[in-house]
Amino acid sequence: MNYYQILGVSKDSSQSDIKKAYRKLSKEWHPDKHKGDKKAEDKYKQINRAYECLSNSGKKQAYDQFGSEDGPQFGGGGGGNPFGGGFQGFQGGGGGFGDIFETFFGGGRGRTNPSDVQGRDVEARINISMEDSYHGTTQAIRMKKHVQCETCTGSGAKKGSKKINCHECNGTGQVTRTVQSFFGAISQSMMCEVCRGSGKLPESPCGKCSGEGRAIDLEEITVDIPAGIDDGQTLRVPGKGEAGRQGSQSGDLYVRISVSSDKRFMRAGDDLKIEKVISVADAVLGTEEEIETFSGKVKVKVPAGTQPDQILRIKSKGMPVLNTSRFGDLFVMVKIEVPKKVSRKERDMWESLRDR
Repeated sequence: MNYYQILGVSKDSSQSDIKKAYRKLSKEWHPDKHKGDKKAEDKYKQINRAYECLSNSGKKQAYDQFGSEDGPQFGGGGGGNPFGGGFQGFQGGGGGFGDIFETFFGGGRGRTNPSDVQGRDVEARINISMEDSYHGTTQAIRMKKHVQCETCTGSGAKKGSKKINCHECNGTGQVTRTVQSFFGAISQSMMCEVCRGSGKLPESPCGKCSGEGRAIDLEEITVDIPAGIDDGQTLRVPGKGEAGRQGSQSGDLYVRISVSSDKRFMRAGDDLKIEKVISVADAVLGTEEEIETFSGKVKVKVPAGTQPDQILRIKSKGMPVLNTSRFGDLFVMVKIEVPKKVSRKERDMWESLRDR
């Protein structure tokens, strides 16, 4: 199983590219979109497993070096296991060589993940009307999350203080540990837990955020919603997720848009549909009617002999096509109103018409 092929990325892809690829594929193959499809479910599991490995620096390094996130593998049979069948006992109880390797290094759970340094992505939802979707709008949302510390402006250092090289890793952001194992001396580079990979530490930490460079607080974020956005679509607002530690990269904000229905119009992609009621006489003889649109009223010609539920098309009076200057069309379904009561004179007229 090639994790890079599963996500459609290369070995030198950035964490940002890996995350983008994962988000796109996970939405495409989510089980909710493929209910009852076993192959889609397996594909979704593969995508998540690949991302879990490639988004973790330690697992990714092991995978690049050994072809597995658990380190070198020794399978039974075919001469692949230098210890013979007896080595299988180590794999049966605890998950294989990876667990033994982590035991030598004090366990993997204590290691710092890059996501602890970079800001996490956050999600929100905004509800708008269909008319707001037509014109585009701006909305402000308030979120409680990690934000940049105002006192140190995100550096983590006390005012007037500077950052110095980490005493643990000498500014490299990584430490190398070597232990003796069944296979001899094994060395592994891992993220420095003291500086969390940055290589720098505040000489005097900020008193407000204790050197983190961020604190949990309410933040108001203005979101520009483009014209033409549809219900269920998601907007990405770069850098408006949680603040990163000590000025590192912030996460992104993903805003899911909910567009409410409109009592006048029904939306179908970029097109709009509306009903227009006319009299029997207007349907027979033809007429000109005013039709309401989101940009004002327009006149449409109803031809003579129009039939019930006949569709009239008005070009470019539908919804804006997202991120373009084009518009969809407006389709008018003609409804013919038949009077329930008529006068004696009208009845005589209709009967004379019927007798012809």
